[in-house]
Amino acid sequence: MDHAEDLYALDLSGAAWRKSPASNGGASCVEITDLPGGGMAIRDSKNPDRPDLRYTAAEWAAFRSGLMDGTL
Repeated sequence: MDHAEDLYALDLSGAAWRKSPASNGGASCVEITDLPGGGMAIRDSKNPDRPDLRYTAAEWAAFRSGLMDGTL
């Protein structure tokens, strides 16, 4: 899926959300789940009923790159 609006049409009620192993069980974490086409969804682990954010594969790659190189 190449468009974020398509990702928001997906039902994630049965999604397998996971925390980073680096979270060490902390309460202030985010959780992610895989989406079709390499996209990702992210949510607040403290408030899982709040709306999640969904990214296409290209958006997720740019986000990760920015975190890794320090530009975010």
